[in-house]
Amino acid sequence: MPAEPMILITKDSGVTTLTLNQPERRNSLSMAMLQALSHALTELAADNDTRVVVLAASGSVFCAGHDLKEVRDQFGSQHQQQALFDQCSKVMQQVVNLPKPVIARVAGVATAAGCQLVASCDLAVAADTARFATPGVNIGLFCSTPMVALSRNVHRKHAMEMLLTGEMISAPRAEQIGLVNKVVDEQMLDDAVYQMARVIAGKSSHTLKVGKEAFYRQLELGLADAYDYTSVVMTENLAAADAQEGICAFLDKRNPEWKDR
Repeated sequence: MPAEPMILITKDSGVTTLTLNQPERRNSLSMAMLQALSHALTELAADNDTRVVVLAASGSVFCAGHDLKEVRDQFGSQHQQQALFDQCSKVMQQVVNLPKPVIARVAGVATAAGCQLVASCDLAVAADTARFATPGVNIGLFCSTPMVALSRNVHRKHAMEMLLTGEMISAPRAEQIGLVNKVVDEQMLDDAVYQMARVIAGKSSHTLKVGKEAFYRQLELGLADAYDYTSVVMTENLAAADAQEGICAFLDKRNPEWKDR
């Protein structure tokens, strides 16, 4: 029998779902899984039919982070270890730089680089049974790369608490500190995720691309530079067909007809 694909890809009405599909390995981010995810993200970046991406996982664990057996096998080879962490960092940046919004659908546990993956997504909806942790400190390997995404999404004291204690936090606590947008009953998770995805998919894909890129770029700038940069973005956005159509549709009290340009 052929092996199950590491990532399942399903498409429906502009929403593409990528499902991590190694539940027997707790959907860990092995080099092979990271490469498969990178390939999928590269293809979706150029897929005009995809307007929103949902990142999900099979089984009871969303993602347990790096495959520690693989990491142990690489003891003594800093070259392999560096390649693994570089590949992981590449994937996280691909999620951020993808010109389409990415929603994490979190059921179960997301730890270490798995928590990093959730934090890297633009939005996250979690089941009330989900839990999160950056537990590297417990095994002597501080979650330094997960820290990058975590510290850019939650207040620094909350990030430091997770990083220094390594303790699990509940889904309601994750919502409270800003790691996830919404927590819902586990039975309602798909309804909540895909309702959000459909709302976003109904917008101009060109506008979403412009807005997502500008959001992350302005975060890295000082206040004055951020306003200078976003003023240019607004001016250029206004020249787009969809911006002009949207404004005219609003004033004419009709639904816009997006051209995605």
